[in-house]
Amino acid sequence: MNALVATNRNFKRAAKLLGLDSKLEKSLLIPFREIKVECTIPKDDGTLASFVGFRVQHDNARGPMKGGIRYHPEVDPDEVNALAQLMTWKTAVANIPYGGAKGGIGCNPGELSVSELERLTRVFTQKIHDLIGIHTDVPAPDMGTGPQTMAWILDEYSKFHGYSPAVVTGKPVDLGGSLGRDAATGRGVLFATEALLKEHGKTISGQRFVIQGFGNVGAWAAQLISEQGGKIVAVSDITGAIKNTKGLDIPSLLKHANEHKGVKGFHGGDPIDPKSILVEDCDILIPAALGGVINRFIFRNWSFSSHQNIQPQGSFL
Repeated sequence: MNALVATNRNFKRAAKLLGLDSKLEKSLLIPFREIKVECTIPKDDGTLASFVGFRVQHDNARGPMKGGIRYHPEVDPDEVNALAQLMTWKTAVANIPYGGAKGGIGCNPGELSVSELERLTRVFTQKIHDLIGIHTDVPAPDMGTGPQTMAWILDEYSKFHGYSPAVVTGKPVDLGGSLGRDAATGRGVLFATEALLKEHGKTISGQRFVIQGFGNVGAWAAQLISEQGGKIVAVSDITGAIKNTKGLDIPSLLKHANEHKGVKGFHGGDPIDPKSILVEDCDILIPAALGGVINRFIFRNWSFSSHQNIQPQGSFL
């Protein structure tokens, strides 16, 4: 089941429970606007490369649309549509006066140089600049993007509309960004974990954690959980996976991952098969990479993994 089908299914279930009128339900499933653009850039070696960019603006009934832009090889229209829809529901549930949007470019940022990423970002911004804005649609960082990406978008957008720092969030503090923005999503994971454990009369301290994904969210979650006394026993990212049943040294791992662009090769843990990260023994499993990783296949094959004596236990966040 792809992301859009799953999201629509969940929405229809919620609509039924709420007793929504069928016409309203249908209108809320159809996005306000879907944008697909071709982005061709010169690469550093002089060749041309083309990428496809997307921006789905789902709903603006409650205010300007809001949502991240991700750079990842698996970005496609259905995924972006689903994420835009989820942003609409999230801002509404949190009672924030925004609507939902999402964007992305199908690319592998790890295979592009900084200058190539800048050119790609600026071309993408040129293609959508007249459809975003402080009262229309405000992009933000997501997987594969960050403060630098937002700074490029802000600068390129300003060429057409004048200096408009509010056109993006997640930009560098020097350009009007918010203190603590980098850690915000990972800190949200910490707060959610604390709330979950509190229901069971427990705290972060002493619990064993496995974190799938060691990008911005996973790395900050690991750091903050470790500072609260949690034991991170295994982590993975696109480069590989490592495990230490006594607990990984998170400050050292963060330094290693920053210097080597991934967790692979970290000497404070044993390398493991990245596919096994979801079945490692732990108290709390935190999927902090792509969506859809916890599914029937995982549960069905749990006891048939390389850890055949480990049955499903603990909690998922």
